[in-house]
Amino acid sequence: MRLFTGKTWCLLLFFVLCWQPVLFGAAPGGCACPPETEITLGAAGEDIAELQRFLKNERLYDRLITGVFDAETMEAVKAFQRKNHLTVTGMVDLPTWQALGQSTATAVTTMPPPGDLRIIVDTTYLSLLVLVDQEIFASFPVAIGKRETPTPVGNWKVINKGQWSGGFGTRWIGLNIPFGTYGIHGTNKPWSIGRLESHGCIRMYNRDVEQLYRWVKIGTPVHIIGDPFMGRRRLVKGEKGGDVMYLQKRLKQLGLYDQGIDGIFGYATEQAVKKFQQQNRLPVTGQIGWREYVAMGLLSGE
Repeated sequence: MRLFTGKTWCLLLFFVLCWQPVLFGAAPGGCACPPETEITLGAAGEDIAELQRFLKNERLYDRLITGVFDAETMEAVKAFQRKNHLTVTGMVDLPTWQALGQSTATAVTTMPPPGDLRIIVDTTYLSLLVLVDQEIFASFPVAIGKRETPTPVGNWKVINKGQWSGGFGTRWIGLNIPFGTYGIHGTNKPWSIGRLESHGCIRMYNRDVEQLYRWVKIGTPVHIIGDPFMGRRRLVKGEKGGDVMYLQKRLKQLGLYDQGIDGIFGYATEQAVKKFQQQNRLPVTGQIGWREYVAMGLLSGE
C-alpha cells in the first residue's frame, strides 16, 4: 500500500516542520489501557474470537470462529504452548500472553544513522514512520485509539521510557500529552495491530517497540497526524482529548474562548460553546454534536 502521494508528502512535511503548538508537561496517572487477564474455559467475547483467528492463522485451530473459549480452543492454546516451549496449561496465562506478544514483528534490525530523528504516527494509514533528516528510515504498523477513545493528534515529545507488563507489552515510551497518560507501547494482542483498538495509546508489535525503544531519546519529537475529529464523538463537559484541544483552538479563533488550550472540556469551554450556539441559532446545550461540527467547519473532507 502506498502511504503518501507527492502532494500529501509535501503537506505532511509542512505540518510536521512548521506547525509548533505549545508543548505541555506530563500528566499524572496511569495509562488507560487495561492489563491482560487470564483466559480460561468458558470465557467469551470479541477477544476470544480474535484469539481464535490468530490460532487459525497459525494453523493450530481449524474450527469455526465462535468467540467462546471452548474445549477445541483450549486444545489449540495447548498446541501454541507446546510450540513455544511453555508449560502446557490450556489457559491463556501471563507466559502465554507474553509469547503471543512476541509472535509477530516487522524485521528492522539496523540502527538509524546520525541526524534529526523524529516519529510520525499516521492515524489514517495506521503506521508509524521513523524519519532521519526528513527521510523515512523505517515504517511499522500500529494500532490506535477506538473512535470513542481517539489517539490525540498533535505535536508531542518523548518524556519517559520504561519496561511495562500486562497489556502494555515489553516497552513503554511516554508522551507529554497534557490531558492524560498516553504513549507508544507493545501489546500482547498481535491481532490488534492495524486496527482501532486502544484507549488512545499507540500499540506496536513487541519486537518492533523494542527496536524503537533503542532509537528514541527523551525529547524525541512525535508528530501524530490525521483527522482529530475522526471519532465524531459527542463532546460534553468532562471529556478530554486531542479533539477537545482542537475545538478550543477553533473557539479561540472565533474569539469565543480566552483560556489555555489544554484538551479538557471544562466550564470555560462549555460557556464558549454556548456562545457559539447562541450566535448560530443552535440549541444552547453547551455540547458539541453533528450540527456544531458542521457549523464550525471541523469536519475534514465533508
